[in-house]
Amino acid sequence: MEYFRLVSVCAFLYVALALLGRSYASNDVSWGSYWQSAFPKTTIPKTLQELLHPDNWIEGKSRYTGISKDDLNINTLLVSGSAFPTIGKDSYAEAASGKIQVEPDVTTFFLEKDLRLGKKMTLHFPKTTVAAEILPRKVAKSIPFSTSKLPQILNQFAVKPNSVEAEVIKQTIEDCEAPSIKGEDKYCATSLESLVDFTVSKLGKYVQVYSTEVENENKQEYKIGKGAVQRIGDRSVVCHKQKYVYAVFYCHEIHSTRAYVVPLVGADGTKAEAVAVCHTDTRTWNNKHFAFQALKIKPGTLPICHFLPSGNLVWVPNK
Repeated sequence: MEYFRLVSVCAFLYVALALLGRSYASNDVSWGSYWQSAFPKTTIPKTLQELLHPDNWIEGKSRYTGISKDDLNINTLLVSGSAFPTIGKDSYAEAASGKIQVEPDVTTFFLEKDLRLGKKMTLHFPKTTVAAEILPRKVAKSIPFSTSKLPQILNQFAVKPNSVEAEVIKQTIEDCEAPSIKGEDKYCATSLESLVDFTVSKLGKYVQVYSTEVENENKQEYKIGKGAVQRIGDRSVVCHKQKYVYAVFYCHEIHSTRAYVVPLVGADGTKAEAVAVCHTDTRTWNNKHFAFQALKIKPGTLPICHFLPSGNLVWVPNK
């Protein structure tokens, strides 16, 4: 029953966005040129390329993927995988022991000194299930994105107010509207253009962008393989793909961090290239944060690291 309800919602979205798309001529969709003008020496990463479908926005034609079935399980508090989401209600400053249950028997947090050849960790990098496409800015700006407009948003997308889909939409908007934590500059990007603009405002036009790439999403033991762990930057903007009816990225620049690209080799021989972020100042974190308990350290002592999920982006200035 839930599946057919979801299909009906997506069918409505197809029609609704088609009406918007008719006024959006193909020569207005210039994501490639916009990206190139902002980042002349940076190619669009695969993670974003998979969300860009400019042909869907030619006059009279549009496609809209909406919330996928896997995104509906918003009440599941289990953090599946080794990469930890650190935004909104689950931010570094607020997360406390027992609030979130991490997946058992996997490494979620680790110390910066663990980033060395041969270090073994049990890791799990499930592929992102958030497949909603990114919209052109002109279309995205025509759709309200505010808790004050929630009834209008739900009505526009034919979502029942008390449904799980409605809770997904509400939670994402609330996370975007929540105030920044200390040492964080944040922004929710609802289009590629706004994603680009925020990054340029923080890091300038000459950047590199990285994401976690894995061959096998199954949980297994990995070790840090040959090839140096690459320290890619001491300043970064991290963008997390959110659960929403179209692509929304929660982007934030968090101060006092170092970012790395880590080569990994699984027990089955498969390889991964994971992005890790290490937080060098944890004095403002909740002292009951389970990272401190798992690592048996106190706030403000040693840098704490975590991997980024696949589908997330980390931007760093060119060296």
